[in-house]
Amino acid sequence: MKSETAIFGAGCFWHVELEFSKLPGVTKTEVGYMGGDESGEEVTYKEVCTGRTGHVEVTKIEFDQKKITYKKLLEKFWKIHDPTQLNRQGFDIGKQYRSVIFCTTEKQKKEAEESLKEMQKKIKKKIVTKIEKAGKFYKAEEYHQKYLIKKGRNTC
Repeated sequence: MKSETAIFGAGCFWHVELEFSKLPGVTKTEVGYMGGDESGEEVTYKEVCTGRTGHVEVTKIEFDQKKITYKKLLEKFWKIHDPTQLNRQGFDIGKQYRSVIFCTTEKQKKEAEESLKEMQKKIKKKIVTKIEKAGKFYKAEEYHQKYLIKKGRNTC
């Protein structure tokens, strides 16, 4: 099995993790923080919620490339959130909820850019999703991992 990692920010990470964990070929999901100040050893939910760290709530996805492609993950990413909302998703407001694709390889970056162009053709409003190089991943506190599954809920 050739495993690869994808990282997406698309609003509350509880919902994003749940949606990706349902896909055949996804072997592992973790929620955490990325895209902000990387000077610390760890980052807490409380700090991220202040907006001062610059981090995004993200879901890190490990997937088997023989069972699911990165392009399929991108398709799911576009379906599960509104990429035209700047620094928010629904009732969740703040930079930590921004729409972002963190790429771990140049191939991912190229595929993400192509996917964004295709999606923009389908949506009248401007897509605000950023495509960035993946940085340091800070795993979120244990109570956030698989949160909705633990609570027996399908949505936030």
